[in-house]
This record gives sequence, structure tokens and C-alpha cells, in this order.
Amino acid sequence: MYQEQITPQPVIEAERFILRPLRKSDAGLIAMYTADRRVAEGTRAIPHPLPPGATEGYIARALAENRIEDVWALDGSAHGLAEVLGVVSLTRIEPDQSEVGFWVGPGFWNTGFASEAVQALVAENPHQARTLMAEVFQDNPGSARVLTNAGFEYLGDAESWSVARGARVPTWTYLKKMA
Repeated sequence: MYQEQITPQPVIEAERFILRPLRKSDAGLIAMYTADRRVAEGTRAIPHPLPPGATEGYIARALAENRIEDVWALDGSAHGLAEVLGVVSLTRIEPDQSEVGFWVGPGFWNTGFASEAVQALVAENPHQARTLMAEVFQDNPGSARVLTNAGFEYLGDAESWSVARGARVPTWTYLKKMA
């Protein structure tokens, strides 16, 4: 992974929430959502069952000065929604390329929150990337729609390891060229 000088993460406005950097106080909601097997199995890196301290470690890495991944909480508290609806992230791969990741809590599936978050992140392009990459597991077509709704184009099939599944899982890879 590429590492560059880390700049502060901006707060990004979306219609129904803001994207803001994680806080230590987010640990409870993040742990509650990621302890759900369905959320964990939709990601590469979230283990299931969720071990003690995993969420706090994740937040500490997201707040570290030498991080390669910027993580934002979907914070709907100003609109009468939960303080954390899910997360969206950008991982620096090269100086001009980042990878998008996202998940939302199961209670917020099929609400458009993931699409809204990814579209807001793409519009802001805080890493000033020339290209954005993303991959989703092939058994999760809803996440593929989130990416195509944000202007990502299908690049090809691959596979990635899923910690929660303990197996390699077929993926679809997507690319978005930025202006």
C-alpha cells in the first residue's frame, strides 16, 4: 500500500447525513453492527465472531497519523438518525489511486445510505485520486449497484480472502476515472 503525508480528513456533507472522521465514542455502534455475521461476511477484513478489542483497534488505526486508510462514519444525528449508520473508507494504493470500501448497518440496508455515502465521497475526492477502485463479493449485487450508481465501471472478476468466511470469495472489481 502507498503511504503519503497524511492530511486531516474533511467532513463531507450528504443529503441525509454527514461523513465525518471516526471517534472513539463510535466503538459501541460499530461493534454492534460488525458483530452481525451478515455485515462481517460482506467484508474482507471484519472477523466473525468479533473478538474483544477489534473495534477499538480499528478505530485506533483509523485515527493514527501514519494511516493508509481514511474512514468516515455516516453520521445522521443532525437529521434525527443514528450517530453511526455505517462507514465508508478510502485506502491509498498509489499516489493517484485509492480504493473505496463501505458497509452500513443491517437496519439501514435498502435505504440508499450506502449509495449516498459513496457518491458524496466520490464527489469530494479527498485523496485527489485520478482513479478509484472498489471490489464487492459476487454474492452481494446490492453493493455492486452502489458502485455503478456512483459511476464505477465493471473491470473484471477476481477473488479476495474473507476473514469472516475463512475462504476466498469471488469478487467483481470496479474502476472510476476521476476528472
